[in-house]
Amino acid sequence: MDLTQARETKAQLSDFARDLAERHGVPVSPYAVGDDATPADVVRAPTLSLGLAPQGEGGYAIAVRYRLGVPTARSFARKLAAEAGDSVDVRRTGRIRTLAGGVRPRPPVVTAQAAGETDRVRPLRPGVSVAHVDVTAGTLGAFVAKADGAAEGARYVLSNFHVLAGSPSAQVGDVVVQPGPADGGREPEDRVGTLAQVVPLAPGEPATVDAALALLDDGLDADPTYPVGRVTTTAVAAGGESVAKIGRTTARTQGRVTAIEMDDVVVGYGEELGALSFDHQIEVEGLAGAFSRGGDSGSLVYREDGVALGLLFAGSETGGSDGSGLTYCNPIDAVLEALGVQLV
Repeated sequence: MDLTQARETKAQLSDFARDLAERHGVPVSPYAVGDDATPADVVRAPTLSLGLAPQGEGGYAIAVRYRLGVPTARSFARKLAAEAGDSVDVRRTGRIRTLAGGVRPRPPVVTAQAAGETDRVRPLRPGVSVAHVDVTAGTLGAFVAKADGAAEGARYVLSNFHVLAGSPSAQVGDVVVQPGPADGGREPEDRVGTLAQVVPLAPGEPATVDAALALLDDGLDADPTYPVGRVTTTAVAAGGESVAKIGRTTARTQGRVTAIEMDDVVVGYGEELGALSFDHQIEVEGLAGAFSRGGDSGSLVYREDGVALGLLFAGSETGGSDGSGLTYCNPIDAVLEALGVQLV
């Protein structure tokens, strides 16, 4: 199918999935289980994700993703695959979670197991450990500036909401440290800036981006150079691209964009925010094992030619073609637009 046909088919299958769920009396999203739902209720929801997977030369199949361990989801995925015919790409995922510690009830990533930059690094550079002073650790994704020229000369760090804020109760002006607290970062000696802006996340409302900015303190040196040079241009992911990222935990890894325009990607955010649903996401699978792990949240995902495609924010540790999990990224242009910034 070409792109237009694939989008039309995806919309039809989305309606089919909802009708199927209604006939069986089960929810198809975490929001359908009611305000008094428990985490177990959310886990039992099929939470099928639909997107577009590259197929052949310039063609697309319908990407169908379902969660391991949820029999209803597996059954629905099979019915959707039968409805779609040959133009379907079905994969299992594990439970998808944000990839920074401290925003869900689990121990932080053990520093000794991290292959990336967990130490204090000056000048600052992409890929190093960073976080809000009350979050464990995530990744410094990129340096940005206001696109409209406001606050001329001000420099910002781009990462995820759950890395630089971590909670809806976080306030502009909160301290950000490098390395993150899980890696020994403390205030005031490791302070590098303050929380400047967030894209709000709220239960019950599908989201597109998990993003925030930290305003760098004056006098800090920054080196924006990636292994491919300065990443300052962006593109819309078409599917099938070879990509890489530099993260706090797994350092530089390579992968392939296995799906685009993924809707209803349900991500666990812990007790405070619960399960949130994201639309229009990019899916990446590692070329040799996992593309990302906890602590890699906030990493910039870029093509081999140094063009940015996405901002990494979530993933599963199981599922995918080799069982090592799948990674999910916000489209970078949507992130930059939401924050009113540009890569510098």
